[in-house]
Formats: sequence, structure tokens, C-alpha cells
Amino acid sequence: MLELRECEAERLNDVGFIRTTMLDAARDLGVTVLSHSFHKFAPQGVTGIIAISESHFSIHTWPEYGYAALDIFTCGESFEPTRAARYIATHMGAKRTEITEVKRGRLPAVVVTR
Repeated sequence: MLELRECEAERLNDVGFIRTTMLDAARDLGVTVLSHSFHKFAPQGVTGIIAISESHFSIHTWPEYGYAALDIFTCGESFEPTRAARYIATHMGAKRTEITEVKRGRLPAVVVTR
């Protein structure tokens, strides 16, 4: 989970910029992009999601507060989601970045006997 504060309002309100930044971060991370959808609200704000084979990236922005909330959800041990988080934070011009990593989906091993 990523919270970006004191971002550049113009960037947080630019759906094209956000789409490009998020897709570039996903590709740089090496995940498989399946589809994406982004929406610009009136008078301000953007929401978007990128579906990836390994789960999803999502964002919602509040330009009037210089704030964006994101989830970078990946499966598997071969990805470093914090790398994508830092990439996005840098491109959004965040002065304060909070990254919270939550280990989810840790299922116990299933033993099948026949």
C-alpha cells in the first residue's frame, strides 16, 4: 500500500500522465499487464486500475489535497513491489511517501495423500 502526500496537483489530475506512469512502473517491475482502465473525475481526481497476471495496481487521487492512495498487489516472490512504489512516488513528485507492505495470501501447504 502506498500513500503519496504533497504531490504535484497537476500530475494527480492528469489521467494520461497517471496511466503512463502506472503502466511504465508495471512494465519496469516485469509483471504481465492484462488490461487497464482509468477515469478522470470532474472537477478533479483520477482513479485507475491495471489488471496484471500477478494481481493488480490501483490508484485514486485527490489533487486538491496533493494526495494519492495506491495498492500494488503482486503474487509470487520474484517481484519487488516497493520498486514500483518508489518509481510512482518519484514521478508523482511526492514530498512524503508512506509504503506499507502487508504479506497476504500466506496459505498453509496442502498435503495430498492418495
